[in-house]
Amino acid sequence: MTKEKSRQKSGPSQVRIIGGQWRGRKLPFDGGSDLRPTSGRTRETLFNWLRPRIRNAQVLDLFAGSGSLGLEALSQGASHATFVDTDSRTIAALRANVANLGIGGRCSIIKADAMHFLKRMTEPVDIVFLDPPFREPERLIQSVTHLLEHHLVRDCLYLESGDQSLIDQLADVPGLSAYRQTRSGDAYAGLLEIEQ
Repeated sequence: MTKEKSRQKSGPSQVRIIGGQWRGRKLPFDGGSDLRPTSGRTRETLFNWLRPRIRNAQVLDLFAGSGSLGLEALSQGASHATFVDTDSRTIAALRANVANLGIGGRCSIIKADAMHFLKRMTEPVDIVFLDPPFREPERLIQSVTHLLEHHLVRDCLYLESGDQSLIDQLADVPGLSAYRQTRSGDAYAGLLEIEQ
């Protein structure tokens, strides 16, 4: 989830869980905080790709925004999700949704800058969701570079960007290989595997 200009200026918005335990559940988030949640169609495609990998996985939803990727992962069988975002309203909405779902024991919600968080991160996770603001492509590059250099992801990275060439460039980074790619509107997405 990234902070891009939203068509909706203010007031609550909702994301719908696509599958798993809370399939069809609508979760509110503050549309006034300029979030651009990953589209339902893209999430459905992504979690079809992740189906063999998601059960009992530990996931990191960096640049979490509405938290739809991490919450979808938990709904579909992930054991734990860590959500990281800098916006106070976003963090409050995430905490409320986690409380309403009764899954506080399966989540960590951290208010921090993504790179500051990554520099303190010591234990690897299985899957990382990376959807920074499209206007800040360097944040995607920095995050991927740090995760790989410090061996902080075991299985795969999901990347979302407004630039297809950036996804292709990162898929060519040593240690990564492209698994699948898709597009929805102006958003390009790729699932990249960690080479063993």
